[in-house]
Amino acid sequence: MFKGILIDKVDDKYTVQLQDIDDAVLPEGDVDIDVMYSTLNYKDGLAITGKSPVVRRFPMIPGIDLVGTVTKSTANNFSAGDTVLLNGFGVGETHCGGLAQKARLKSEWLISLPSGMTPEHAMAIGTAGYTAMLCVIALEKNGVTPESGEILVTGANGGVGSFAITILSKLGYKVVASTGRMNETDYLTKLGASEVIDRNTLSEPGKPMVRERWAGAVDSVGSHTLANVCASTKYGGTVAACGLAQGMDFPASVAPFILRGITLNGIDSVMRPIADRVEAWERLANILTPEDFADISTFIGLGKVIETAEQLLEGKVRGRVVVDVNKS
Repeated sequence: MFKGILIDKVDDKYTVQLQDIDDAVLPEGDVDIDVMYSTLNYKDGLAITGKSPVVRRFPMIPGIDLVGTVTKSTANNFSAGDTVLLNGFGVGETHCGGLAQKARLKSEWLISLPSGMTPEHAMAIGTAGYTAMLCVIALEKNGVTPESGEILVTGANGGVGSFAITILSKLGYKVVASTGRMNETDYLTKLGASEVIDRNTLSEPGKPMVRERWAGAVDSVGSHTLANVCASTKYGGTVAACGLAQGMDFPASVAPFILRGITLNGIDSVMRPIADRVEAWERLANILTPEDFADISTFIGLGKVIETAEQLLEGKVRGRVVVDVNKS
């Protein structure tokens, strides 16, 4: 038995609670792990609250991120005692995830914890920071440099936004943060934003094209915001789209693509190939220092996961929530 968050659905009754879980609940996998830390992401919030059909198999342990120590392995690439890291691959949706003290996973989903990075810092980064790094790499590969001009980051107070600002500013980019919480301007400026703008300037229906401003953008919002970001991106610029906080729709025009030659680069972090994951995490280990996490991350125990998930969906949580699964 081990402690964890368990979601179940019986006769259309959706339940979630912290409880003792039998090892038999763990699915098939070739690597057993003692989990140290997990996280709370937006998707985890949806799963825990049941506000979206994220979970597709019951019972389910949520948690799309985890870091822990291998206790048993039949895989050639991992041995007992190794510290490993996981993001995505449907974990927490179709395969039991990280918000528990134990996990059993497929070795092809795992990477080794990067050298010089602690387990706590890996989860402070989590899927949010890893996704932000993938976005930055996309901008770089499309030729966007610090000399190209301003980079817009939408959903700036969220995990992806917070890390995108931090990473971009440390790489020398001039970052403009868009947020619905202007009272967090000091926080965003401390992360590295040179300017903070109200999200309302982007969130309403707009024109197919407006004055060029952004050399690139990291968007975790979607819908009208993404359409307006594209409409104001400079000739040859790139927008990395990784989220849908405002909506899944994209009410835009082809005008910015065929008249300004901009690129809309979709960023998937869930099924990303291992080589891309290793590149992103090695870059994160080289760019970020422990001091970068102080204002971004908050640590909680398993006992506070359910209430914090509600607060996350209500927009009352900023940055990253790291869960120490061995504390209540």
